[in-house]
Order: sequence, then structure tokens, then C-alpha cells
Amino acid sequence: MAKRRSWILRKLLWFFGRPHIRIGIYGPPNAGKTTLANAIARDLVGEEVGPVSDIPHETRRVTTKRDLVLHYKNKKIYLDIADTPGIATKIDYREFMRYGLSEEDAKKRAKEATEGVIEAIKWLDEVDGVIVVMDSTQDPYTQVNITILGNLEARKIPTIIAANKIDLPEATPGKIISAFPQHVVIPISALRGDNLEELYKAIVKYFR
Repeated sequence: MAKRRSWILRKLLWFFGRPHIRIGIYGPPNAGKTTLANAIARDLVGEEVGPVSDIPHETRRVTTKRDLVLHYKNKKIYLDIADTPGIATKIDYREFMRYGLSEEDAKKRAKEATEGVIEAIKWLDEVDGVIVVMDSTQDPYTQVNITILGNLEARKIPTIIAANKIDLPEATPGKIISAFPQHVVIPISALRGDNLEELYKAIVKYFR
């Protein structure tokens, strides 16, 4: 009931007061979630959300940036974005040792990453919509991608897929579009900020 009241309040604010959208950024490790969160935050307020790394699960806690101001059709829309830990069906500490971490540090990172996945799932109760970031240089038919989208569809959470890394020559965002035709797919480069305007338009259209 409390969640329903919160949803009604946000809708009233949208129409009569201060439009506000809460967005979760989800996806598998190293798809570019934090890079996208940073790109949006830099674009709208000139700040970043968190650090990025080639090592999987750099983000192991949900990190939020609130009250980002998006100007749309002569109206200010406030975005809260939550950069979530990478969703994985299996987290093996030995994977981190391949990046030079000691066994102790690798086990600690794996434990924190597992806790982060649980936290990310809990955060689905707090968002108005989810951007699922997928690496357009990889096969989109993965267990993680299908699990994430299935969870969102079951919860009836509005979803946009950001087909990331289109700046790379091997990128094939069309495969993601073909794989998930039931969802809106926006090809982007979070690293270069390509196509963010199209992403903003989709956020306003589908998440409000």
C-alpha cells in the first residue's frame, strides 16, 4: 500500500508540481553501467557517479545521484539515477585473481559483489523505470540478460535497453534489437556520450 501511495504521489508531482523520475541502471558486469551513469551525470550536472574499471564488479554497492535536471519541452524534469552492481548468475573469486588480485582480496571482492547483486534486486522496488545496459559487441542471448529482462517483465517495470559500445568497430546493436523486439532499444556509446539525447527522449516517454 505504501508503495502504491508513493507511486500516486510521484504522478501528482509530475502533472502538478515537480516532475521526478527514479531510474535504475542495470546489466551484467562490464557492460558500461557506471560509464553511462557518469555520462548522464556529467551531461546534466557536470559531475560523476563513481569510478570505472576493467575488473568486473567495480561497483559493488548501489550508488545514487539525485536531482539531475533534464530540460525537456520547456519543463525541468528531475532524475534520480541508481548505478547498480553488475548482475551475475555466478561469482567466482578466481575470476578476480586473473586481474592480479590476491586470493584474500579476490574472495572479499566476490563476497561484496554477491551482496551487491542482492541489493540491486531490492532496489527494483524503488524505481520508476530501468535502463538495461548491454554490450553490443557481445552475444545478447545470455542467461544474465534474459534473467534481468524476465524479472523486469514479471514486475511490470518499464524498461529501456541501452545497446552500448557502438563506438567499437565490432559493435552490432542490431542483434540486440532483433533479440528483444518487445523492448525499446537505444544504441549508444556511453564512453563518448553518443545518442544520449535519444535516450533522454525515451526516458521521458516511457518512464513518467
